[in-house]
Amino acid sequence: MVLLLSPVKIGRMELKNRVVMPAMHLGYCRDGFVNEQLVEFYRVRARGGVGLIMVGGCAIDKYGHGNMVRIDNDKYIPGLADLVKGVHEEGGKIAAQLFQPGRYSYSFLSGTQPVAPSPIPSKLTRQMPRALAVDEIQGIVDSFGLAAVRAQKAGFDAVEAIGSAGYLISQFLSPVTNQRDDEYGGDFERRMRFGLEVARRIRTAVGPDYPVLFRVGGNDFMLGGNTNREIVMFCKRLEEAGVDAFNVTGGWHETTVPQITMAAPRGVFAYLARGVREAVGVPVIACNRINDPALAEEILANGMADLVGMARAMIADPDLVAKTAAGQAGAIRKCIGCNQGCLDSVFTMKPVGCLVNARAGRELEQEPEPARQVKQVLVVGGGPGGMEAARVAAERGHRVTLWEKDRRLGGQLNLAAVPPGREEFSTVIEYYRHELDRLGVQVELNKEADENSIKSFGADAVVMATGAAPMQPPILGVDGANVVQAWDVLAGQAATGKRVVIIGGGAVGCETALLLARKGTLDADALHFLALNNAESWETLKELAIRGVKEVTVVEMQKAVGADIGISSRWVILQEMHRFGVKTITRATAREINERGVVLDTQGKEEVLEADTVVLAAGSRSLSGLCERVKEQLPEVYVVGDAVAPRKALDAIYQGYLAGAVL
Repeated sequence: MVLLLSPVKIGRMELKNRVVMPAMHLGYCRDGFVNEQLVEFYRVRARGGVGLIMVGGCAIDKYGHGNMVRIDNDKYIPGLADLVKGVHEEGGKIAAQLFQPGRYSYSFLSGTQPVAPSPIPSKLTRQMPRALAVDEIQGIVDSFGLAAVRAQKAGFDAVEAIGSAGYLISQFLSPVTNQRDDEYGGDFERRMRFGLEVARRIRTAVGPDYPVLFRVGGNDFMLGGNTNREIVMFCKRLEEAGVDAFNVTGGWHETTVPQITMAAPRGVFAYLARGVREAVGVPVIACNRINDPALAEEILANGMADLVGMARAMIADPDLVAKTAAGQAGAIRKCIGCNQGCLDSVFTMKPVGCLVNARAGRELEQEPEPARQVKQVLVVGGGPGGMEAARVAAERGHRVTLWEKDRRLGGQLNLAAVPPGREEFSTVIEYYRHELDRLGVQVELNKEADENSIKSFGADAVVMATGAAPMQPPILGVDGANVVQAWDVLAGQAATGKRVVIIGGGAVGCETALLLARKGTLDADALHFLALNNAESWETLKELAIRGVKEVTVVEMQKAVGADIGISSRWVILQEMHRFGVKTITRATAREINERGVVLDTQGKEEVLEADTVVLAAGSRSLSGLCERVKEQLPEVYVVGDAVAPRKALDAIYQGYLAGAVL
């Protein structure tokens, strides 16, 4: 990783490597004050070797959210200084991101109506903003300058203004949200005015030598919004205004183009940074879905950027840089873009955690200590909870054996990784395979456990991670030859006909529907070949890319499908289902399955939904019977994951972590 680990300068600030941790809302701060949790979170990342940490957004005025970092009053400076000190003590550099949300503010959090260039409601917040008066605009410009001075006084190494994601600077720049006819709206030159005034005010406030960065969206990805061409023009003017570097991300929060879910390919938006880099003479940071140091190195080597932003990748593994430098790439816990612990938490006002890193957000808690007495530990079940329990126990020095009844590790993670766009789940399994091997865990596959084998093994402690099995709902005809389980479809162990009805519209049902609906569509290589060779019109290619060979319908008892999918991913999956022609029927109950298909009761009305194959996705049940019997016979037994009750991998891994830490 020659380039990734090489030093670079932003203005007069020298960084030891080219890895940046962009700002991400964490929800750790009460009433805007920095606390020990936030300090330790970033201290650990600095210790892990990241070149530059961005903290924020830091609210510059009253429109910030309640659990954000605040920088709109001098009373916050002491806490901010403690944060800076913590990062500096670990050899890191730190910048404050200055934040003003505009119409993305929530009135129930800020206590006042959101403001914006024009009174156009936000689809994200469903809030109606009021238009800013000219004197108010100038007041906000001043607030950016005052906040920058506070950051400087607190000891931050740099500041960054956020002009991306649909926040206030973006709103002024875009014709979608700026319909003013004064000096701050109209043509592109006037729409740039607010952002340029912010940059100039910050530069004047902090002086000529203090590093100033700007976070820009390389493309709004909004109908009628700015493209990379306009953003490049804006960046050129910002450079003239004194900006030292550009941090280039993707589109607005409201865009229908997935930005950071696993549905977005790794590094897909690096081309936006390239567009900016080719037009400016200062360093450019490429961001979004960069979770692998090898990919980061490739982006740098190809000249697409000067640095890479790895925000959630650093939540997943604070030691990513140190492991890369040590040649231990296999030991890196890669962010998988699931959003279960991070964005889903942000949108539900909870503190950020991480599916693959149980300690994320819990850095103040005592780390698992080396075992005082080495035990022989048996872990029964190689799903996410079992693998994490085995890893932590072995890391502490215990002798660990893991039994898995299947031919491979991973449990339901193997099924989760099957649907298109969900392949990143497999990297979790790759990480655990590497770590269990490194730690000397004895893994026995195709090993079925029972009471006698567990007792005769003679373990000092047993972790039961026996998982779950799919439920078979009490429907007449459910044992028919035309009925299969969704788990078997995902595992490639069950074939389906042309007309498919899926009973159950939860995550498993929706993702199985997507898998089947995409059968027969053009894959990426075929689409690329045909498009480059002008083999078909673009309209025909788009149709072939989304029109499969199966007719798929999802039946759900509740009022909506995908209710158990996280808020930040649900819309992506529902959008994909619509795009690929998956039909959904809600508030409907399957009464019978017969040769014709499924007899439905839809709010008192009976109808027959014809189907060649009926797929059951009606939830799962814990395989807890063996666990209970073993607990009665052995003194030290821990039960984790789905063996307790069906749950998300986020919760299973945390339970496994706790078990491994205490046994």
